[in-house]
Amino acid sequence: MINPGKTLSADDQPAEFWLGIEQFNQGDYYACHDTLEAIWLAAIPSEQAFYQGILQISVGLYHLTNCNWRGAAILLGEGSNRLNAYDDIHGGIQVSHLVDQTTDWLSALQTTGPDQVRKLAAVLSDHSLTGTDSGVNEDWKKLITPKIKLA
Repeated sequence: MINPGKTLSADDQPAEFWLGIEQFNQGDYYACHDTLEAIWLAAIPSEQAFYQGILQISVGLYHLTNCNWRGAAILLGEGSNRLNAYDDIHGGIQVSHLVDQTTDWLSALQTTGPDQVRKLAAVLSDHSLTGTDSGVNEDWKKLITPKIKLA
């Protein structure tokens, strides 16, 4: 656990952090990266991995929407690993919820492989496809579009 006993609270976050969370939750993953990058670079060392983890997950999802299997797999894995070092609730968000969702998408991505990434990317981009598309893997129907929940 990074910095045990000291948890970053929601009150400690700059307004830009909440804008980045909103962008993430709207599926605007690239804008989220741009917004949070300045916070990450200016953060104290014990908090940098927190922001970097969210950034990496955001960029991983961006890569998935662009059918970049390798980039998505690497960044979703690295981002969730970074966030695993923090408490379930940290910085005003439910970290464990984000990690669980990311792990589900990473597992689907790894099972899918590069040849089927377009179909999985379509599920992320338009989650309504899961109910009607007979070509969608049954396991993908259980995937939830990643959202960052506030604590």
